[in-house]
Parts: sequence; C-alpha cells; structure tokens
Amino acid sequence: MIHIRQISVHDLPALQTIGRKTFVETFAEGNSEENLARYLAEGFSHEKLTKELANKNSQFYFAEMDGRVLGYLKVNMGNAQSEQQDPDALEIERIYLLKEFHGKEVGLALYQKALSIAHERKAAYIWLGVWEHNPRAIRFYEKQGFVKFDQHIFQLGDDEQTDILMKLSLPNLLEK
Repeated sequence: MIHIRQISVHDLPALQTIGRKTFVETFAEGNSEENLARYLAEGFSHEKLTKELANKNSQFYFAEMDGRVLGYLKVNMGNAQSEQQDPDALEIERIYLLKEFHGKEVGLALYQKALSIAHERKAAYIWLGVWEHNPRAIRFYEKQGFVKFDQHIFQLGDDEQTDILMKLSLPNLLEK
C-alpha cells in the first residue's frame, strides 16, 4: 500500500537522493551530461532544499511503500510559486517517481494529495509546467482535466527549454 507523508528538513538526504535519481531517469535522454550535472548540483543542493523545506508556502511529500521512497511531490502556494500566478492558485512544481513505478498508481496518489491540498486551501485553480518533450506527463495531466494556457522557459544548465503551462480550475475539481 502506498503511504503519502509530508516531509521536513530531517528528510533532506532522502529528498536529495530521490530527487536526483528521478530527475536523471526522467530527463537524461535528450539532455547533455554537463547540463544534467549542473542542474542536479544546483537544484538539489543542501542549501536550496533547506530553504525550500523551510518555506511555509511550499510543501514536500514522499510516496512510500514498505519504508522505501518511491517518489515525491512538491506544491507551492502564494509567493512560493515558481512563476507569478494567482495568489490563490496552487502550483504542482514536482511529481517525480522512480521509473519502475510509472503506471502503478504512485503518481496518481501524489496527484490526489495535491488535489486534497488544493481543496483544503480553497485554491482558485491548480497549475503546473511540463517539459514539451515529456508526452507521458502531458497526457497524464490532460487525462485529469488540465488544459494548456501558456508556456515558459526552464533553464537546464545552459539549455533553455520550453515548459507547457497547464491548469485545472477548481470547479473542474469539484466535478471529479
């Protein structure tokens, strides 16, 4: 059974491990080793993650089974959102899971946790960015009712990549 739990700074080493591993599994193909290495060093540094974990407008959750971390979720509210949106919106910044658990309800469990948080916070809508070359994730979110509304640049090392911005309005949440 999948267990979802909120994590704290005490879980930082495990967050670095799962974060780096799932990022490489997801994005190694189609990106240079240099750009990946640079992003992993900066994006999952002790300092950066400590600051994010301490931000009251960001929350991290692990998906676990039998004590093993299978993936994680990061959501942002208010001024913690990675891009200025509605202050009442909820951003799903990350849902990453180990490749061996794709298609096994782990991602869905993390997504449902984000929905629960959105309901608790009475969010106007949920939004996220998905790399344009990640059709699996795009299909997953479209299946959940998300629609494309914009795009932005995601910097991976020295490579500027396009993320598709997608959102799901709260009324759509209430219908599900």
